[in-house]
Amino acid sequence: MELMFIGADHEVTGSCHFLQVGKKKFLVDCGMEQGVDRFENVELPVPASEIDFVFLTHAHIDHSGMLPKLYHDGFRGQILSTKATASLCDIMLRDSAHIQAMEAQWRNKKAKRKVDGEGYEPIYTMEDAMETIKLFVSYPYDRIFNACEGVRFRFTDVGHLLGSASIELWLEEGNTQKKIVFSGDLGNKNQPLLKDPELTAEADYVVMESTYGDRIHEKDAIDVVEDLAGVISETFHRGGNVVIPAFAVGRTQVILYYIRQIKERNLVPDYPGFPVYVDSPLAVDATEIFYECGSECYDEEAQALLAQGINPIAFPNLQLTITTEESKAINEDTVPKVIISASGMCDAGRIKHHLKYNLWREDSTILMVGYQSLGSPGRRLQDGAKEIKLFGEDVAVRARIYTLPGLSGHADRLGLLEWIEGFKYKPRQVFVVHGEDKVAELFAETLSEKCGIRAAAPFSGTRYDLAAGKFIKVTEGIPISKATAGRTVSNSFTKLKLTARMVLDFVNKCQGLPNKDLERFSRDLEALCEKYKR
Repeated sequence: MELMFIGADHEVTGSCHFLQVGKKKFLVDCGMEQGVDRFENVELPVPASEIDFVFLTHAHIDHSGMLPKLYHDGFRGQILSTKATASLCDIMLRDSAHIQAMEAQWRNKKAKRKVDGEGYEPIYTMEDAMETIKLFVSYPYDRIFNACEGVRFRFTDVGHLLGSASIELWLEEGNTQKKIVFSGDLGNKNQPLLKDPELTAEADYVVMESTYGDRIHEKDAIDVVEDLAGVISETFHRGGNVVIPAFAVGRTQVILYYIRQIKERNLVPDYPGFPVYVDSPLAVDATEIFYECGSECYDEEAQALLAQGINPIAFPNLQLTITTEESKAINEDTVPKVIISASGMCDAGRIKHHLKYNLWREDSTILMVGYQSLGSPGRRLQDGAKEIKLFGEDVAVRARIYTLPGLSGHADRLGLLEWIEGFKYKPRQVFVVHGEDKVAELFAETLSEKCGIRAAAPFSGTRYDLAAGKFIKVTEGIPISKATAGRTVSNSFTKLKLTARMVLDFVNKCQGLPNKDLERFSRDLEALCEKYKR
């Protein structure tokens, strides 16, 4: 009965955990890393074909995005999720595959112009994504089901995204029974549309996120509506556009909910019918799913609107653009407007075009409404960059860059503590994941000192024996150098660096051995180094 940490360890993206119970091997999440990677991730300890099934906490790409790659490599088991998560993944994984194909096309075109250019294969194809979607099996919240002999599970709503869940797993191997809970991404309380995170009663072990484990969100929902209205009004009076980089799934729909309130309450009186563009085919599809699944996942306020026949995320002069021609026409129109476009971190998609047309304008505003990963263009804008490169061109940053506070899909430090303290009995061990390097460490220390809970922030490759309650292997993070950041690092090189760490640990334990043995060991290591010198 073993747990192994694969991804989102001392990092915020790429969530993936491997478990083995008896002969069954399965994953919780299989996400894609986004932004700049800080540490190298180990590979799965078994071939993809040996993975029996996957539990998925929610549809965001940093939790689901490598499922088609898993399929491509031989996985054919079930993917267990909520209904809304399966519906969202249907569009998100296809969109991700399209992005992979476009990236490959661009890279290969660029490579042809180089003397030593090498071909580039996409991480996975549209066919991989389509076949992966067929593997989803949906389950409702709050009921216990059997995944296989020795593994039972239950999904609990945690209010982060439509369909998001924490996952309770009851594991049985021989005479040993243990319960482990994966928090998934915990939602922020008092947010629109979605319910507040539900608590879990008990567990032996907890794997929990720490995205905002070092901060407290500043403002409540009513402030967000007024702040957003103020930003829109001020920008329109300057004659500019409000450009909002927003994740197509989740953040876009929340912004639409707030804008509906702004229009309903006439909070921008000088521009009552101002146009709002959602310029992302993915966001358009996701918005439809939000409406269709609202009766299952919405909070009481949104449910009340549905009961009155009101769509909580629709209003007059909302333009949903699909085609490239429609997208281009947005910037040709001089009327001040709100443009909501993906991606939320400004690193891909149509948002880059809107930034190119608006970043250099002093009258416009770029409004950040979501988490910006280290190294992403959005983070650089937040940090005060004077220019950023878009489509090979350096674009000056003259627009107002504003981050809307109080608008986070993640629980803050207080929300995280409230969730873990909601357990009736203290877990035997908490594993802190899904947080930037120092944040994960700090939150683990907070749990130990404030809550009296044993907590650790493991690095990728760490293994834990759930039956015995002890670490089998503790790894250190292997930083990705600037020279290799942003490009693929070979699995063999990763293994080499991990082995080097193991050798160093072994050397440190050799003190006190006979000099003869130490000298022989030194000669052997020197001989290996000489053999592989280039």
